[in-house]
Amino acid sequence: MKRVVSLLLLMLAGCILTPIAFAQSPASAAAASATNWIAFAAAIGLGIAAAGCGIGQGKATASACEGIARNPGAAGPLRISFILGLVFIESLSLYMFAVVLIELFK
Repeated sequence: MKRVVSLLLLMLAGCILTPIAFAQSPASAAAASATNWIAFAAAIGLGIAAAGCGIGQGKATASACEGIARNPGAAGPLRISFILGLVFIESLSLYMFAVVLIELFK
């Protein structure tokens, strides 16, 4: 439980500190380094989003397989819910990818 709380607090700190990096307008001398930091932060955010989506999809797949194994007659409705859940999970990763592209090619 402590590990989960620590991870959530770390994510919260990242969410709080991220706007600071994007809100500052770089001076002429620091313009190149600011762009590099934005690209680095975007890459880290995309990696975290992809990892979270992968974990979520793995858990959803395991739960769907377990549900179908317990009750094969409910395979049809479970399959529909499973596919819909995977679509929603994957859309989070695609939204993060869109945000990264918008920030990098601003």
